[in-house]
Amino acid sequence: MRFNVFLDMLGLILKYIGVMFIIPIIATIFLKEYTIIPYFLTGFIAIALGFLFSCNKACQDDIDNIKKSESLAVVFIAWVLFGLICTIPYLFYSLSFTDAVFEAFAGVTTTGGTILKNFSLYPKTLFFYRSLTQWFGGMGIVVLFIAILPKISVAGRQMFFAEAPTPTEQKATPRIRYTASWLWSIYLALTLLEAVILKFMGLGFYDSLVTSLSTISTGGFSSLANSIVDFNSTKVAVCVLIFMFMAGVNYILIYRSLQKKTFAPLFKSEEFRWYMIITVFISLFLALSLYINSNYPVLKALLASTFETVATMTTAGFAIDNYINWDATSKVILFVLFFIGGCATSTSGGVKIVRWIFIFKYLKRELNKVIHPQGVYPIRLEGSVLDNDIISQMIVFIIFYIVIFGLGAFLLMLIENNTTLAFSASAAAISNIGPGFGSIGPMGNFEHLHMVSKWIIILLMLIGRLEIIPFLAILNKDLWKK
Repeated sequence: MRFNVFLDMLGLILKYIGVMFIIPIIATIFLKEYTIIPYFLTGFIAIALGFLFSCNKACQDDIDNIKKSESLAVVFIAWVLFGLICTIPYLFYSLSFTDAVFEAFAGVTTTGGTILKNFSLYPKTLFFYRSLTQWFGGMGIVVLFIAILPKISVAGRQMFFAEAPTPTEQKATPRIRYTASWLWSIYLALTLLEAVILKFMGLGFYDSLVTSLSTISTGGFSSLANSIVDFNSTKVAVCVLIFMFMAGVNYILIYRSLQKKTFAPLFKSEEFRWYMIITVFISLFLALSLYINSNYPVLKALLASTFETVATMTTAGFAIDNYINWDATSKVILFVLFFIGGCATSTSGGVKIVRWIFIFKYLKRELNKVIHPQGVYPIRLEGSVLDNDIISQMIVFIIFYIVIFGLGAFLLMLIENNTTLAFSASAAAISNIGPGFGSIGPMGNFEHLHMVSKWIIILLMLIGRLEIIPFLAILNKDLWKK
């Protein structure tokens, strides 16, 4: 580890995190609340830390030749600092340090689980700020800085795939900086488009913006206590449903479709086809279960099942129905979706569709080798043969995902003495979904949990957002040797 490079990169990121707090300051003025101090102070602290970390100037050659291990460390620590800095404004509203950290990390990791109970106690600016942290966390702060900072354009490749690891390291353009720019441009365009549509559907400008920030980031924070339910509008629910689905699509495929002005790149993608198939199949299966077991009318069953299927798969965590009251079969179906996720290079969390495709192809290959031991069965994804390094990394990811989920569930069960809560909280946290089952359901919150449980969930949220690999890297003592 070259600590001069490590600290200089962190310092650069912290300075621009501080600049981001201009946005909530403007929001306080626009909303006529003038609660500027929490955001001004937070921005000042971030910028001050940025200059402090940058005191050991790394030369440009060192930054351009940043190692993969160094980029993993920078990304993980940058996210920890991002979450801690975003904690500061919550401390101005009588939240304990643990609760403030929980709310901040639920935002930046786009998990969306909340400890807030009485929404009327807090100003509108705070709910805008919560959704804004999700929006910046959705596409990734490092990807944003790669797009706007020429200084890290060369080192950007390592950091890009450290923050958003994908099995095949897809790029939209030959230069990673342009790829990051295009991803953020599409992300911004979808956000503005949804906000405009919601405004025309009758929502106020504030609710439209807050909802779109949380939808496109697949975060799920809402300006209202009962999420989309409180809007009491089928049109709004359908609009949010469509944009949640789009947010779960691979943004590289969206770029290619826009570039070629055709949907062909989408439907040629194996991952997108399975994303569509799973969404339709599970929605219909869940609707049938609700119709038979919970006596839902057909249309209500279809809307509720499709909305919750997409909200859970994309890890947005929004709700138009309190699924805690659903029958056991429907809840089991929904729980299975906790582990699926959306497409790679999207804002969704979870295991991701592409890894599930790999798992089934890997199992098929091993079964074929039992019958034909001398046979050669390459595994292909999106037409490309996966090399052994990528196969090993995918297997490591799956193993550690299961292990960390199981360990989190076990510890939460010991502390909370509630099996349903423990398993759903661990799955919802590591998949960045947010609400679980029981008292932490879509109309509940995490405020009543033990302090230790909250810290376990905070760690799971962070590990899930960074897809495990950076977390595993920082645990290796060799990384921290000079």
